[in-house]
Amino acid sequence: MTRAEAGAIYARGRAATVTALLAQARRLAVLEARLAQTSQTSSRPPSTDPPGTRRPRRHPSGRRPGGQPGHPGAHRALVPVARVSVLIPVTPTHCVYCGRRLHGTDPMPVRHQVTEVPPIHPVVTEYHLHALACQCGTTTRAVLPQAFRPGRSGRGSRPWRRSVPGSTT
Repeated sequence: MTRAEAGAIYARGRAATVTALLAQARRLAVLEARLAQTSQTSSRPPSTDPPGTRRPRRHPSGRRPGGQPGHPGAHRALVPVARVSVLIPVTPTHCVYCGRRLHGTDPMPVRHQVTEVPPIHPVVTEYHLHALACQCGTTTRAVLPQAFRPGRSGRGSRPWRRSVPGSTT
């Protein structure tokens, strides 16, 4: 607001001046409230906080970081030994403290399993279409089954075979 605008409001009288002052006070309160917002008092991200703004420290809960005592944990269940494909016993040969050679077996070893998915290989089916001669002199060649004729799509055509790398060699 300029000095001339303020004078014009004052010249209109006391009621106009009070109304203008109250409007300015409301506008000032809104701007100050917006200026006082931080990431702690609004939904704004911390990167919009003004320089020097300190975030309050979290009060310690008394618990140590990580899994708490009694929590069951989240892990994959071990596959029974009967269903394991390859079993590799890993036995220490020397003592880590004195270096002496170790002998014997552990009746309850710690089990650790690694599950790997084997690579996928395309299944290639080759049809040999034989041609046989008849006594009448006509040679008849066998016909490729309907489901596997070139250019056919739909159920049984297996179009994915055409897109597997290395399947066209």
